[in-house]
Amino acid sequence: MRQSYASDPAHSRGRLYPEGLSTFRSPYQRDRDRIIHSSAFRRLKHKTQVFVEHEGDYFRTRLTHSIEVAQVARTIAGVLGLDTDLTEAVALAHDLGHPPFGHTGEDALNVLMAPYGGFDHNAQAVRIVTSLERHYAEFDGLNLTWETLEGLAKHNGPVTGDLHYALADYNARHDLELNTYASAEAQVAALSDDIAYNNHDLHDGLRAELFSTDELAEMPILKDCFAEVDRRFSDLNYYRRRHEALRRFFGILVEDVIAQARGRLTDLDPATAQDIRNAGRPMVVFSDGVWKDLTVIRQFLFHRMYRAPSVVVVREKVTQVVMDLFPLLMNTPELMPRQWRKDVAEAETETQLARIVADYIAGMTDRFARQVHAKYLGGPASQ
Repeated sequence: MRQSYASDPAHSRGRLYPEGLSTFRSPYQRDRDRIIHSSAFRRLKHKTQVFVEHEGDYFRTRLTHSIEVAQVARTIAGVLGLDTDLTEAVALAHDLGHPPFGHTGEDALNVLMAPYGGFDHNAQAVRIVTSLERHYAEFDGLNLTWETLEGLAKHNGPVTGDLHYALADYNARHDLELNTYASAEAQVAALSDDIAYNNHDLHDGLRAELFSTDELAEMPILKDCFAEVDRRFSDLNYYRRRHEALRRFFGILVEDVIAQARGRLTDLDPATAQDIRNAGRPMVVFSDGVWKDLTVIRQFLFHRMYRAPSVVVVREKVTQVVMDLFPLLMNTPELMPRQWRKDVAEAETETQLARIVADYIAGMTDRFARQVHAKYLGGPASQ
C-alpha cells in the first residue's frame, strides 16, 4: 500500500523543460526508461566494479552492479510503500558518472582535475543526465524529473559546503534543495547500493581466490550464516555452501534495513514526502549492530581485495592510462571524436577545455580507454 510519505508522480515538481505527460507511463517510469536507453547506461557494461573488465566474464561490472542495486531497491521500496519506479530510476542512474577503472580511475581524474574544480562521480552523474546525453531535439540531457535529479544529487545525504562545478552548474538553474535529505526512495537506493556491493564483492573475491570460504565463515554475521547452512545441509560442496551462506547474509542486510526504516518512519510519522526531507536525519539506515559488523567486513575487503597485491598491480597500470590520456587530449584535443569538436571550439579557457576532456575520458569504458592509449601512446600501460 502506498504511504502518504511516498513520492507521488502525480505531484512531481516537474522537469526543467516542461513536457506533456505520457498516456501510459508515470513521470518516474519515463525517467527510468530514459536512463536505461541512455548511452551512459550502456557503457556501464564495460566499466570496472572492482576487477578491470578484461579480467574475467563472471566478475561484476558497473552495469550488473547497477541492476543488482535496482533489484534490491525496488524490493525494499515496495515493502515500505514507496514509489518503486522513482527508487529504481535513482538506483539505475547512481553510478552513471563513474569513469573507466572504477574508483581507481576516479582518483586519477580527481588529481588531474584538481586545478580545474576536481572530479566527483556523483556530480558527474548529474552532469551526464542534464547535459552530456544529447539525443533529444528540444534539450540536452534526459530532462529527468526534479525528484530523480534530487535523488542522484543527494542520495548519500545533504550536500553542504562548496559545490562541485558539475552539480553547481545545474543547481543554479533548477534548485534541488541540496541542504536537506533526499526522498525516502533515494535513501533506499543509497542503502541498496551498500547491500549489493557488500554482498557481491564477497562473491567476486572468493571467485578471484583472494580469500577463502573458511576465512569468511569466521566473520561477523557470516559466521551465523555458515553455521545455519551447515546445520541444514551437512554435505554441500564448497560452491553451494558459500552461495547459500552469502544468500542468507544478503537477506539479513535487507531485513535489517526494512526493520530500521519502519521504526524510524513510525517514530517520525511523516504525512508527506517533504516531511522526510525535513526530518534532519536519514530514515533508511542499518541498525547500529549490523553497521558495526559491516565495518569489520569492509575493512577485511579493503585489505584483502581492494588492496590485494594482484589488484594493486592492475590499479597502477590503469592509473597510468588515465594519467597519460589527460595531457595527451589537453594538448591535442583534435584527437577527440567529431561530436566533441564543437564543445572544444567553444572552450575559451583552459578550465573549460579541461572539463571537456574530463567528460570525454570519464565516458570511456575500460576497453576503449586502453585502446585509445595503445593507439596513441603504446607502452606497458596498454597491455
